[in-house]
Amino acid sequence: MFILIFLLTFCVVEAGWQVKANDRDFCKLPEFKKKYFLCLKKSKYSGNAIKTYKYNVLTFLPLNLYEQFKRAANLYFLALLILQIIPQISTLPWYTTLVPLVLVLGITAIKDLVDDLARHRMDKEINNRKSEVLLDGRFQETRWMDIQVGDVVRLKKNDFIPADILLLSSTDPNSLCYVETAELDGETNLKFKMGLKVTHESLQEESQLARFDAMIVCEEPNNRLDKFTGTMNWRRDKYPLDLDNMLLRGCKVRNTEECRGLVIFAGADTKIMRNGGKTRFKRTKIDYLMNYMVYTIFVMLILVCAGLAIGHSFWYEQIGSNAWYLYDAKNQTASYRGFLSFWGYIIVLNTMVPISLYVSVEVIRLGQSKFINWDLQMYYSEKDTPAKARTTTLNEQLGQIEYIFSDKTGTLTQNIMAFKKCTISGRTYGESCRTCKSPVDFSWNKYADRKFKFLDNHLITCIRSKKDVEMMEFFKLLSLCHTVMVEQKEGELVYQAASPDEGALVTAARCFGFVFLSRTQDTITISEMGTEKTYEMLALLDFNSDRKRMSIILKCPDGRIRLYCKGADTVIYQRLSPNSKHKETTQEALDGFANETLRTLCLCYKDISAAEYAAWAQKHKEASVAMTDRDQALDRVSELIETNLMLIGATAIEDKLQDGVPETIAKLAKANIKIWVLTGDKKETAVNIGYSCELLTDGMKIHYGEDNEILCEKKKKRRRLRLRRLGKRQPPSNPQDGQPMDDWEKELRQRDFVDMACECSAVICCRVTPKQKANVVSLVKRYKKAVTLSIGDGANDVNMIKTADIGVGISGQEGMQAVMSSDYAFAQFRYLQRLLLVHGRWSYIRMCKFLRYFFYKNFAFTLVHFWFSFFNGYSAQTAYEDWFITLYNVLYSSLPVLLVGLLDQDVNDKLSLRFPKLYLPGQKGSLFNYKNFFISLFHGIFTSLIIFFIPYGAFLQTMGQDGEAPSDYQSFAVVTASSLIITVNLQISLDTSYWTFVNCFAVLGSIAIYFGVMFDIQSAGIHVLFPSAFTFTGVASNALRQPYLWLTIILTVGISLLPVICIQFLSKTIWPSVGDKVQKNKKKYELEEEEEEKRRKPPAFQRGGRSRRSAYAFSHSRGYADLIASGRSIRQKPRARPELRESIREVPQAENI
Repeated sequence: MFILIFLLTFCVVEAGWQVKANDRDFCKLPEFKKKYFLCLKKSKYSGNAIKTYKYNVLTFLPLNLYEQFKRAANLYFLALLILQIIPQISTLPWYTTLVPLVLVLGITAIKDLVDDLARHRMDKEINNRKSEVLLDGRFQETRWMDIQVGDVVRLKKNDFIPADILLLSSTDPNSLCYVETAELDGETNLKFKMGLKVTHESLQEESQLARFDAMIVCEEPNNRLDKFTGTMNWRRDKYPLDLDNMLLRGCKVRNTEECRGLVIFAGADTKIMRNGGKTRFKRTKIDYLMNYMVYTIFVMLILVCAGLAIGHSFWYEQIGSNAWYLYDAKNQTASYRGFLSFWGYIIVLNTMVPISLYVSVEVIRLGQSKFINWDLQMYYSEKDTPAKARTTTLNEQLGQIEYIFSDKTGTLTQNIMAFKKCTISGRTYGESCRTCKSPVDFSWNKYADRKFKFLDNHLITCIRSKKDVEMMEFFKLLSLCHTVMVEQKEGELVYQAASPDEGALVTAARCFGFVFLSRTQDTITISEMGTEKTYEMLALLDFNSDRKRMSIILKCPDGRIRLYCKGADTVIYQRLSPNSKHKETTQEALDGFANETLRTLCLCYKDISAAEYAAWAQKHKEASVAMTDRDQALDRVSELIETNLMLIGATAIEDKLQDGVPETIAKLAKANIKIWVLTGDKKETAVNIGYSCELLTDGMKIHYGEDNEILCEKKKKRRRLRLRRLGKRQPPSNPQDGQPMDDWEKELRQRDFVDMACECSAVICCRVTPKQKANVVSLVKRYKKAVTLSIGDGANDVNMIKTADIGVGISGQEGMQAVMSSDYAFAQFRYLQRLLLVHGRWSYIRMCKFLRYFFYKNFAFTLVHFWFSFFNGYSAQTAYEDWFITLYNVLYSSLPVLLVGLLDQDVNDKLSLRFPKLYLPGQKGSLFNYKNFFISLFHGIFTSLIIFFIPYGAFLQTMGQDGEAPSDYQSFAVVTASSLIITVNLQISLDTSYWTFVNCFAVLGSIAIYFGVMFDIQSAGIHVLFPSAFTFTGVASNALRQPYLWLTIILTVGISLLPVICIQFLSKTIWPSVGDKVQKNKKKYELEEEEEEKRRKPPAFQRGGRSRRSAYAFSHSRGYADLIASGRSIRQKPRARPELRESIREVPQAENI
């Protein structure tokens, strides 16, 4: 045994993380170097500077261009630009491609630069924070980025902790240090940390800290927020270290004037940074779909160009080579001419893949992000917090969410506990009855909390009469049976509770006249209705998740020994004495409390004889010094004394939800969005919150993890039978430990879990770590191919937020870690319904409508060249003027569709929220997919046919009004271009659902701009200045003075649009969608909304038949019992206490996650 222990210790020393106090050079030793590039090495110890930005001055241009050229279209246009520079094959000027390409790359680069500069500013602000570091024998102010592993740091009250630090000493007795972990886990209740006794006694002065030379050996950097294991070697002794000795980066020092610590992990090695997860480049489903469509268009383009090139080869061989007037003095073969024609058509038809599409998409996304930022209905005035779209690339994805993964504490709840009701001796108090018109007046009690509200005056009357013994015992228990710490600050009592439930119960007892005043290692002092009494504490049996209760054994002032116990009704009822009264009535009250989703707790007591206590105390002492399984031994001994209890009553605490949470969840559920709650809480607490926020309802059947294991086993057996029938052999697995033996088995289990969970209406995952939260999200993404959204408020949610397709951070008092890593941020969970059902849905509909129209108008524009090729010998001759081709997507047809992408809405925001079913098309992706793409393609083909062949027929063997034949190529180009511009601008008018003056101006203005520009660039004046660039001299004025050609344009436009009008009419009349039906009755619904707002009243409470649920919702970590029992919490010996101020302050608290 000795050898084994020695070997293990040796391994830890050699392989573990080693830190030498006050020795920066130790970390630079060769044995601590690691390779990072080829043969270059650097220290494995990270510096304390953090980096969340993507680019620097040197890498911005190459990295950004690399990311942008990952887009197939950008790469395609770069290749096209190179082709246009080659004279032999260029059919269009090079600037027609260069200008739009530079514009696209420039706009995207500027947007990326602005986003990254914000990250730079945030990093700089954090890295330049100041802390005091021990250098050259004295503390000097140093920037966080300059702190190194092994440094001794001094922190003061309200300082943020710059790294993961081993607490050495503090100004508080026994080196206690209170920290707030809001930025780490979203909790606002304070937690205590303790320095080792040896460092507390030896490291108080600056000179002592300068001589400190301990060697710390601990675990390697990891992401476990709940675990730390290490050893301190100092002065030839070894001292064990655990998480209670560590101050983690992201926390804040509270209620401790000064503390000193040793840096163990810095920068990227700290636990908060390890939990951050990898920053992922997120793209929407529409982005991926657009890429595939670009590939499809490119393949179509290659095939069309190849066909036309072959046609040119045959044409030249049979016709072109024999026509003397086509001789160009180039002795080129038909095949070679066909080869050149292929590249010429690649250039001519390049607008099938429009580069302006990507510029327009970026502009639309930016506008939609601004609308989210400007939405006053998502502005939280209490904290002056507006909604913030922190990215501009994911807006339409908000309209396609299928799964939401939510944190609980701080996201669904407010972290505020309120004592609402209680039942004592079978009678319930605190009913919201008609007779309770006003809250109880506590002005008689100078200790009462002014914020505390209670609605039953009868209870306070009974207490003040002091006639009901059971009632006095009830509140006495609440003031004595707890692990709350108390201190005096400027004459005020300040409570520190391990959980907000305990704080709420002790505060309630205080307001009803039983005030917890102070405690020492073995005494508790309370004020009972103005009379101060001190109880001797014989034993404190703390809560843990297995016991689900806590007990305290006290020696009363009159010499009696009494045990007080409070806990979950499921465990208390098993331990009640057969002689205990009011069990049935208390159980009925518990059912009522549970029906109202209140958190219940049973209270009981037991009188113990001196002999019984002495015998039990001996067993308890033996268990407390056991070397193995100490916790289990203590639990077994506690079971012996916690029997034959007498029931007093029960409490009911409300864990306040954020405003509008149940309504939001109900709305999202109607939109077919499944909500999963991922929390570190135990099962009872999570289930209770599930009912409170109406995620769980009475009609649901709840399956717990154990049930799922049985279902998994059944599924596995069925799979084995199926494989046996098919003659296949299943990979072996180890049946003994139940764990997967290989990746195949692991993947099957993961798939089974996801399949079963996704069949449920709602899922609550309890006791999950930050990494497990991210794993659950990634499993659903992987196996369901679903669009996911994660929402949280603390650093423990960062990994989950980064993993999901959309990450939402709740900004507020809980810290900014989640917000910094999120894509969208706002202050309240209820704003999520507006973000998804209004902004998300609108963004998706607008983007889909924009893309469908954009593809249509470019197919209609480009394919005219294709039809023209049959009449020009497949020579890659363009059907339009060069400047029309250049300006078509930039000037003539861009504004109306941009405004549709920015402003269009089928129904207003109120109707979007009233009819959540309108959200379903986005989840199904039914508004933009390959079917819609091919519809746009065929629509474009039809329009291009009409636009080419009707003018062609009109020009064929035609005589003008003045006796001239207007059948020349340039006049034909003007007529087809004019027909196209009018058609596509009127087509977007048919697709516009929400008309404003701006839309009307854009449509008419685009047509006007086209004619204005056309007459200018085809004038004689500009031809004189630039004869080679402007060759259509006087064509427009000559052609468009012919009434015959105007009739041709009107006929072309009419035939192009008539089928569309008929199809839209029939589809909305015969096969209307949900959106069409709502649109049809829009006025009626809007009037109903107005009337409903006028007569809206708060809904009456509805009682249901829900079964009772235990909700013993203490912190899942242990309380302060060990600290109290050790005596190390005593700040000073009890002495005469000054008169307390009438206002007693309680520290804000939050339930553990």
